[in-house]
Amino acid sequence: MSNNRVAQLSAHQEKLKFMRNLLAFPDDARVWIYQADRPFADEDINLINTEIEAFCAQWTSHNSALRAIGGVMHDIFVVLVADESAARASGCSIDKSVAFIKALEQRYSRRLLDRQQIAWLDENEALQIMPLSGLKQAVAEGRISPDTIVFDNLVSNRKDFLHGWTVRLGDSWMKKFM
Repeated sequence: MSNNRVAQLSAHQEKLKFMRNLLAFPDDARVWIYQADRPFADEDINLINTEIEAFCAQWTSHNSALRAIGGVMHDIFVVLVADESAARASGCSIDKSVAFIKALEQRYSRRLLDRQQIAWLDENEALQIMPLSGLKQAVAEGRISPDTIVFDNLVSNRKDFLHGWTVRLGDSWMKKFM
C-alpha cells in the first residue's frame, strides 16, 4: 500500500473519530469553522489533527479546562468544538484559538481566517472553493444554482453543525450574493 493511501485511510479514520466524539457533546456546544483556501495534503491532515488534539487538551478559559475537540473535515475545514457547560469560552480563550489557527496558517501555508471564501459541492459532489464575490457570476454561468449544496461556516453550535452546515444555496445567508 502506498504512503499516500495510508495517509488517506488515516485521515478518514481521524474524521470518523472526530464525528464519534462530537456525538457526545451537547447540542449547544460552541462550534468554530475555519475554511482553508485550498485542500491540505493527506499527510498534513494527520499532523494537523494531532496538533488540534493537543491544543484542545490544553485549551482553557480563566484557568478552567475547556472540554473541546476538533478535526479537519473534507480536507479543507478546521473545526473546533467546545462544550461550555463547565467553562465558557471567553475572549482570552477565543484569542488562544485564533492564535492556534494563525499558527496552522503559517505552518501549512494556508489561509484559514479569510471569511470571503465559500465552499460548495459540484454536480459530482466534489468540493469546490471560490471567492464569495464570484458567486453572482457563477450562478449566471450556470456553475452554481439555488439547489447547489454549500457549506455554511457561520453555524455556531453542534446542532446547527450537524443539521445545517451543508445547506442549499437558496436557503443560506449566501443567497443574497447570487
